[in-house]
Amino acid sequence: MKGRVNRDRLIAFLMLLPSIVLVFIFVYVFIGQTTYTSLTDSNAVQQLSRAQANFVGFQQYNSLFTNPLDYRFRMDLVNTVFFTVLFIAMCLGVGIGLAILLDQKVKGEGTLRTIFLFPMALSFVVTGVVWKWLFNPTYGINQLPTYFGLPPAQFRWFISEEKVLVFNWQNLPYIIAIIALGFVIFFAMRAWVRRRSTVGALLTALALLLMAWITFGGPSNLNGLPIPEYYGFNLALIAIVIAAGWQMSGYTMAMYLAGLRGISEDLREAARVDGASEVGVYRHVVLPLLAPITLSAIIILGHISLKIFDLVYVMGGGDNLYIDMPSINMWFTTFRAGDFAKGAAIAIIMLVMVAVVIVPYLISNLRKENEL
Repeated sequence: MKGRVNRDRLIAFLMLLPSIVLVFIFVYVFIGQTTYTSLTDSNAVQQLSRAQANFVGFQQYNSLFTNPLDYRFRMDLVNTVFFTVLFIAMCLGVGIGLAILLDQKVKGEGTLRTIFLFPMALSFVVTGVVWKWLFNPTYGINQLPTYFGLPPAQFRWFISEEKVLVFNWQNLPYIIAIIALGFVIFFAMRAWVRRRSTVGALLTALALLLMAWITFGGPSNLNGLPIPEYYGFNLALIAIVIAAGWQMSGYTMAMYLAGLRGISEDLREAARVDGASEVGVYRHVVLPLLAPITLSAIIILGHISLKIFDLVYVMGGGDNLYIDMPSINMWFTTFRAGDFAKGAAIAIIMLVMVAVVIVPYLISNLRKENEL
């Protein structure tokens, strides 16, 4: 029996071996090569002259964050943060709203479900073309008020140059510290509410230390820049958020609808018997049970938003900095400017950003599987 098991394992390993080898070569070896390239000064001129690239360490990364000429990359990072937050919020909000609507056993549920899921079948290129027409400031949805005898709207959508929540890039360490303090205070309050006194006390102490550090010492400014650089939420991103959210909201709806159909009706009835209103049933019973689905949706949507390229490229043409993203910057830096090292550095930073989102989720899932 043991020999048969070993033979089956050997056969399974041999069947998987070609895939393992190909993944190792075309994923991990290429990632290693890209990482090495990002630590050199490789560029198109060197490639044409067959000169050897020089190893410069983290010079490319330092340049991306502190060189005034690389302000586009820093703007892209800010755009990515705002886009990711709003994109995820829209997809989750619209998705769970549509799922709750369909869960009421409305008439024509199958047709509505198909309609809501249809945008997901389109590519981001098609979505970008359609929404670029709709958001055209001259003849797009800005003309809708004219059908009611009103003047056309003046919002410039994806070519708007207005921005809000403006901050100085040199103050970024302070901003990150304040955001971290807010998270610590939130989790400390939640720990006290749930009567986890030990965790609450530790988080409260950490919050006090952060407050004292910010008040009396604080993180140093990023003084690598000779002049202040001001970035913020470019209102042009609203068009991108709407277009991307329209396409992916049906996906989150499907996830939430599957979760809702998996919740026993007995749990809802028990909550109603205990005096909970319909809103209370969703707040205290349904939504907590949907938390794992929400986490999965956040991970998947965050992964999509961090590497988005085609939708933004189609809508903005690649040169609209107000909706620019790191992936577009990487493409232009590498293939238009011929700066292979800096393009590789941008690619590695994007890889790290995606890994920060994906890896903890994968580790958590592996731990749960091992516990079963």
